[in-house]
Amino acid sequence: MRTSPSYTASYRLEVDESVSSIASIIDAVAATGAEVKGMDVADSDRGRITIDLTCDMRDSAHRRNLKARLDQLPGVTTRSVADQTFLDHIGGKIEVAPKVPLRNRDDLSRAYTPGVARVCTAIHDSPQKAHLLTMKANTIAVVSDGTAVLGLGDIGPAAALPVMEGKAVLFKKFGGVDAWPVVLDTKDTEEIIRIVKAIAPAYGGINLEDISAPRCFEIEERLREELDIPVFHDDQHGTAIVVLAALLNALKLVGKSIEDVRIVVSGVGAAGSAIIRLLMAQGARDIVGYGRSGALSGDDTEGMHPSRRWLAEHTNPRHVHGTLKEGLEGADVFIGVSHGDILTGDDVAVMGPDAIVFALANPTPEVDPLEAAKHARIVATGRSDYANQINNVLAFPGLFRGLLDAKVKEITTEVLRVAAVAIASVISDDELGPNYIIPGVFDERVPRAVSRAVRQAVHDLPTIDIPVQEDVAPR
Repeated sequence: MRTSPSYTASYRLEVDESVSSIASIIDAVAATGAEVKGMDVADSDRGRITIDLTCDMRDSAHRRNLKARLDQLPGVTTRSVADQTFLDHIGGKIEVAPKVPLRNRDDLSRAYTPGVARVCTAIHDSPQKAHLLTMKANTIAVVSDGTAVLGLGDIGPAAALPVMEGKAVLFKKFGGVDAWPVVLDTKDTEEIIRIVKAIAPAYGGINLEDISAPRCFEIEERLREELDIPVFHDDQHGTAIVVLAALLNALKLVGKSIEDVRIVVSGVGAAGSAIIRLLMAQGARDIVGYGRSGALSGDDTEGMHPSRRWLAEHTNPRHVHGTLKEGLEGADVFIGVSHGDILTGDDVAVMGPDAIVFALANPTPEVDPLEAAKHARIVATGRSDYANQINNVLAFPGLFRGLLDAKVKEITTEVLRVAAVAIASVISDDELGPNYIIPGVFDERVPRAVSRAVRQAVHDLPTIDIPVQEDVAPR
């Protein structure tokens, strides 16, 4: 396991230089496998120095082991150990700040009473003015019940709040969109829908986050039908957008067409379902989805949830059956949104020439990326420590920037599709390579390209339905 910035630790050390040296400290750090990020002298007094040592660790146990190792050095005393990730979260990661001055009575009378009453009356008389005269113009709610958080599962609303705060930070940083976390202490589908509808007047959009399948499907569908603001489930559609963007560039690199390739998808929950639907909207015709019991097929749908039945009936034109490993033989593309370590490099080896592997389970991919790279032409993961990171932050900030600017009431499949094409287009043909099929998360061109594409799609392009491929010749 590699060291990670997620486990950065700072050690305050008091060192007697007559007994120990800085070199001995560095040696001790290296012996544990930690990576030194910084070493600063905070104080010096007659041969005794105070040092702030910052290191990247593998995990919390590694942090404790290094402390024990440092304490064994003669003349070295560890005064404190700070976990930088936890320090970043003290008091939360977001705050509210006023946009207008409040310096005197005149300012107060305009921002609050009595002047605010004039604005309230204007909105009452013309409700559409709320988009101009309130935070609704640039604010969304990030809503979660904490039932499907990252790789942690059902950890509840309070434990999910740091993730939702982080999402709000990303919206602001990359899209200039104000976002506010709303975590709900209920798993009841009807109650979640009722609560979101009740708070919707304050927001210009709703971003659903980390809600478990299949409830997330009904919640999103109902809210889309019953609200007049865009509703977006990032775990589904954000992932699908970035996967399609990366796949478009990967296929360009290997000289294949999305209409012709055989695509295998492991995981048919929220993300897998949305990925399949969006790939179909782009023209993919031969997709086989795999759940725990094997391939989904339209000739075996008894007892399936409606969302899964739709996939079974509208994919797998060759009526493939069997296991995921069997289905990989001869496939051009593997997309994993399921579980870690379910495949080996040997499983990838049976895929077709110039294979493309997107192993997106986090934190452990479906197949070890280094093993996959021995057999596949292109490999992508959801991790930041490998090339080609499939990260939703490439999609949602620019998407909502465009939706809010265009005052969109509904997100269509076409909007999602053009967002993916916009992300892919940021990388020129000259830049494209096996280790660079998707832009980096800090590429400032991405949110601008996505928001521009969304605005154009809303104003200029027709809405399209997801194509149903019924007459596809077996391959």
